[in-house]
Amino acid sequence: MIPPPTTAIVLVSNGPGELTTWVRPLADRLHDLLPLRPRRQEAACSLHLVLVPCPNATGQEHHVAASWGLFERIVPARRFWGLLLRPHRRVPWPRQGVVVFLGGDQFWTVLLSARLRYRHLTYAEWVARWPRWNDQLALMGAAAAHRLPARWRGRARVVGDLMADLPASARQADPLPPGGPWVALLPGSKRAKLLVGVPFLLAAADRLRQLHPDCRFLLPVAPTTTSEELRAYGSDANPLAHHYLDSPPQLVAEPSGVSVLRTARGTPIQLVTRQPAHGPLSQCALALTTVGANTAELGALGVPMIVLVPTQHLHLMRAWDGGLGLLARLPGVDRLLGVALTAWRMRHRGFLAWPNISAGRLVVPERVGAITPDQIAMEAAGWLDQPRILERLRQELRGLRGEPGAVEAVARMILQLAQAPPRRRGGRVSLASGGEAASPFRPESAGPAVPGVAEELETYADPSPTRARSVARDDPP
Repeated sequence: MIPPPTTAIVLVSNGPGELTTWVRPLADRLHDLLPLRPRRQEAACSLHLVLVPCPNATGQEHHVAASWGLFERIVPARRFWGLLLRPHRRVPWPRQGVVVFLGGDQFWTVLLSARLRYRHLTYAEWVARWPRWNDQLALMGAAAAHRLPARWRGRARVVGDLMADLPASARQADPLPPGGPWVALLPGSKRAKLLVGVPFLLAAADRLRQLHPDCRFLLPVAPTTTSEELRAYGSDANPLAHHYLDSPPQLVAEPSGVSVLRTARGTPIQLVTRQPAHGPLSQCALALTTVGANTAELGALGVPMIVLVPTQHLHLMRAWDGGLGLLARLPGVDRLLGVALTAWRMRHRGFLAWPNISAGRLVVPERVGAITPDQIAMEAAGWLDQPRILERLRQELRGLRGEPGAVEAVARMILQLAQAPPRRRGGRVSLASGGEAASPFRPESAGPAVPGVAEELETYADPSPTRARSVARDDPP
């Protein structure tokens, strides 16, 4: 009989973007560093995923994560409150473990680590909100480091941007057919965005193909949707489709096995169902995209982009964070408050694309307003006619993402905490100095030391304009 695990690593996250760009790379690396359940059933340590309530989630995140085969247990967001109230009701948790924040509200991991009496680590892009209740803090860079009070800097490490660890070999993976240039269409992953984004981008592709006949298109299918659902968003099932399309698109299976969404005007759009789609995306000359985590992904891959926020359908654009975002979904007040909230956010928006937020200046164009597919197609055609400018933008985006290594650093911080003694009731949160507790596992090899905040503050004392800065998903603007 296989004994139960003695240690648990619990990753906590919220939406589809965080799952793809943060959770999955980190989970893969943890499995590389030491034996973990479920891949190694005899292992003493198990890997788990807990999803927290989030207005930006689709409700399908747990199904997507389950398909990866990385987690012994996945707790859907609808069961999170039950987990907090009675954590050992369904299945007992190991006595020792660590809870890791990777998206959502940082306070949920404070509560969960306290209920399970596990160690606690937060990955903070912009600000670490509860340093007192963290054993260790993994900070993205200077912005989070400067905001951290001096008394908590001893438990913090600057690790870099997790997005910088997207595979360097992405261009060689899944090569696209010759020809082009290729243009990526990213309408989003949430219903509110897809209702507008799919018909808008299909119409833009039709117009761009007229202006640039050699142009080819691909559309990565988000893990929380399907090819058939994308087709439906361009049909009469979508009340906005008739604003942009004369007839619905057709879903066609090519002899090669590739799925193609063909518009009524004959424009073929190759659907990429493999996740993550880093290989095909990195080979695109340009991307037309909505706002969200996809702009960070494109930036990390060095793909030039035009970021689109058509505001002529404000009553359907209520995918905002926080209490107001939840309030805008209440029956009876959703339409009026949703429009008011979105309009306010548009007026006080600042930058919306992650490369612009990171740089603190305009790097990629953001088109916000009552924009039309014809306008965007004409702008995209102008960009495609200037390959030198596109290449300069590609290099600038690569410079913004920073050096890789954050996934490795965070993974080793997690392993260090997982080996620490369990937290005692009412005891101090921080790790005791002077020695390590005995552990049933060890990583396969010792990794390099991770720089502390004090050293990084010296490095970042006068950051250059091209140094990556970010407003994080845990601190919405």
